[in-house]
Amino acid sequence: MEPKYKRVLLKLSGESLAGDKTTGIDFDTVLSICKPIKKCVEMGVQVAIVVGGGNFWRGRSSGKMDRTRADHMGMLATAINALGVADALEQEGVDVRVQTAISMAQIAEPYIRNRAVRHLEKGRVVVFGCGTGNPFFSTDTAASLRAAEIDAEIILKATMVDGVYDGDPNINPDAIKYESISFFDVLSKDLRVMDSTAASLCKENNIPIRVFSIKEPMNIFSAVCGENIGTIVRKRK
Repeated sequence: MEPKYKRVLLKLSGESLAGDKTTGIDFDTVLSICKPIKKCVEMGVQVAIVVGGGNFWRGRSSGKMDRTRADHMGMLATAINALGVADALEQEGVDVRVQTAISMAQIAEPYIRNRAVRHLEKGRVVVFGCGTGNPFFSTDTAASLRAAEIDAEIILKATMVDGVYDGDPNINPDAIKYESISFFDVLSKDLRVMDSTAASLCKENNIPIRVFSIKEPMNIFSAVCGENIGTIVRKRK
């Protein structure tokens, strides 16, 4: 198989790193996710990663806290996940750098766009932590923003479901899965692919999103090779 894309942005949810534990990091699960990433890098694909933090903290569910402070705590959770993913990649023999949107010089580089691109050009995986560095923005929005900044060809959104449905498949067994859908329909139908800010940013910058299940980690490799898995979200033709 040959890669379809030269540079991709992989969005990993925090939950995907927890495995069956549902919270925290299950390192065996993280290692299994990093194996297909290594295959992609070996084929010459430039891979950037944005990680969520839901396996440790969900700021929006902490209604009694100040939202800004709760979101800052969530950013720290993503930094933990970024370091965990970086460690697993290094164990697989992949050269990797962690960049965070909040300065923490002792453990990660600050996010600098040109430096990130240079790392990618040198074959290094770059893991972005701390979201956008601002409260009130999700890590999905961070993925859209970083993808636009580094000129990624596509966002690969690895989730706990196998695509985009017209309803919640965990609640409605008759929910219909889309093979392809436009950003317009995602926004107008309020489908929970990602929040509206992230979807609008991808729409405006013409960055397609492929949504697929991370329960089979090799789906990452398949998506990079252009296989028709999950759901593709893109502009109307």
